[in-house]
Amino acid sequence: MSLYRNSAWFLKGLTEFTRSAFLSAAKRFVEKDLETSMAGRVFMITGANSGIGRATAMAIAKRGGTVHMVCRNKDKAEEARADIVKESGNKEIYVHILDLSETRKVWEFADAFKKKYKTLNVLINNAGCIMRERDVNSDGLEKSFATNVMGVYLLTKGLIPLMEKSADPRVITVTSGGMLVQKLRTGNLQTEIGRYDGTMVYNTPTVPPSHCLCDVDKEK
Repeated sequence: MSLYRNSAWFLKGLTEFTRSAFLSAAKRFVEKDLETSMAGRVFMITGANSGIGRATAMAIAKRGGTVHMVCRNKDKAEEARADIVKESGNKEIYVHILDLSETRKVWEFADAFKKKYKTLNVLINNAGCIMRERDVNSDGLEKSFATNVMGVYLLTKGLIPLMEKSADPRVITVTSGGMLVQKLRTGNLQTEIGRYDGTMVYNTPTVPPSHCLCDVDKEK
């Protein structure tokens, strides 16, 4: 890892990942900014049964939004949905089972969703994975790459036509600050060369840095 990347990671850690950084940011936080109604807006969240995805689904549900939870594990997804419905009182919470590492199924899912539903205002690409050992999907793609890169691309690309027809559309992609410690190695995207390190593969910067919020371009 280069001196530049070491320095960048260290500075980012000091400014964003420490207790003092949290306390500093908390002073600028205005709780009333969260008092926004999501009624009438439709959200899709990948990896919505745990962690950031679940917390996001819960917050949106409490504000009246319709939530489509896209998860890999059916039992965990249904359990999370039941908790969200119970705590929020919002029954407009739907579960979809999809393994984002299976790229063909991602495209099929997006196509089926467009045919069944008329609106999608916000897509939140939150799901990700870290593999302990190198493994490939049915298309021969390394599974971290398939999930964290190709799955995100295909789902977004597949749903944009529906989002273009929806009011005020957004695509939000959640990524890791770990990308600051790795270079993008275009000649080894499938990690076929050298030793496989799941954490380092996960950290490879193959999507926009930090939490990227982008408007869907409605111009043809």
